Amino acid sequence: MSQIVKAGLIQMAQPEGAQDMTPAAIRDAMIAAHLKLIDEAGKKGVQVLCMQELFYGPYFCPSQDSKWYSITEAVPDGPTTRLMQEYARKHNMVLVVPLYEQEMRGVYYNTAAVIDADGKYLGKYRKTHIPQVKGFWEKFFFRPGNLGYPVFDTAVGKVGVYICYDRHFPEGARALGLNGAEIVFNPSATVAGLSEYLWQLEQPAHAAANGYFVGAINRVGEEKPWGIGKFYGQSYFANPKGQIIAKASRDNDELLIHDLDLEEITQIRDLWQFYRDRRPDAYGDLVRP
Repeated sequence: MSQIVKAGLIQMAQPEGAQDMTPAAIRDAMIAAHLKLIDEAGKKGVQVLCMQELFYGPYFCPSQDSKWYSITEAVPDGPTTRLMQEYARKHNMVLVVPLYEQEMRGVYYNTAAVIDADGKYLGKYRKTHIPQVKGFWEKFFFRPGNLGYPVFDTAVGKVGVYICYDRHFPEGARALGLNGAEIVFNPSATVAGLSEYLWQLEQPAHAAANGYFVGAINRVGEEKPWGIGKFYGQSYFANPKGQIIAKASRDNDELLIHDLDLEEITQIRDLWQFYRDRRPDAYGDLVRP
């Protein structure tokens, strides 16, 4: 018996002239642009939708400029989460909303809120692995996540989240599977180079190793004034066999929609018994500092 879920991903560039806009103006423009695509997704019957990492801003981490702290907000009590709750109810759609969270003054996280189809806030995931390398000075902006690897029981099934740099670490991907995830979304901001090869490799590998669907989201375009490279889009869905089954364009704002049959999870896990045959008793060395 099939269990079809119509899923969607949004990839988007910054507004024209963003380098001359204030953080608040960029935020407002990006939210307005996304709402149009959320409405389009609703008209097309999308049941679960995820946006790119820090969806309402640029990827500001090539800088170390504290002005970007001004677009942090509480989750779930901030205005963007509340707005997205309204849109989830409007379209009867599960929403995964990546934003810049303020827990308290001076303590900020790279976070994704998960909202059920009736508008109920279900919880959040905070990015666990925080890079600190040239062009990606994220430790200036984000405290490492401290909520573990939650899986949310939504109207469309069990949904997990892993954010951008997290995807380089298989441990959390496995933890999401062990916690029951059926669909894992990976909202990202990643530019051309070695990353582009890994983009095609890592999330399909997680999908195959753990027997779940992955929705991987990237942004598009080149963001000024930083010039760290071009965000190459190509958001995609991968199935539990590790096959990329739908992919967005490299350069365009796009709503990617694809039907996911959750029954494939049962089929592939009955064939490839990775959970039955794993040996946690033999893996102690993996968690030594």
